[in-house]
Amino acid sequence: MKNLPELFSFWAVALWVGGLWAIGYLAAPVLFYQLDDRMLAGRLAGHMFTWIALFGIACAAWLLAFRLSRFGGQAFKQGFFWIVLVMLLLTLAQHFGIQPILQQLKDQAMPQDVMQSLFKDRFAAWHGCSSVVYLIESVLGLALVAKQNSR
Repeated sequence: MKNLPELFSFWAVALWVGGLWAIGYLAAPVLFYQLDDRMLAGRLAGHMFTWIALFGIACAAWLLAFRLSRFGGQAFKQGFFWIVLVMLLLTLAQHFGIQPILQQLKDQAMPQDVMQSLFKDRFAAWHGCSSVVYLIESVLGLALVAKQNSR
């Protein structure tokens, strides 16, 4: 470890990727398993996904800026840089594209649970799309952990 910005880079990767896996594959499933109220579980999981998305955007911005300042144009030749960029784009698409659609469907279904409404099929399709995007981002996160020492 050469300096504090490099240490922040390692922390950003560890916390972002760890958060993705902890929320998506531990916390959210536990909420739906343990809580009888699926609407409450969904609301709580949604808040956690919002926070990890915002945190991921901040981490990605830091990591991209750090790599560009450290390596200049050579950063564009690094797999690490491109993985971060793709993860950022997936996060932005998820947070500002897919999640608002899911929320709109939930709002339209109120006061019913969206899964008990006319919007069930659309919600299920968009939720499946969201799950695939999240899975791709999570797997890319593992590749990011493996590549963080590479140039």
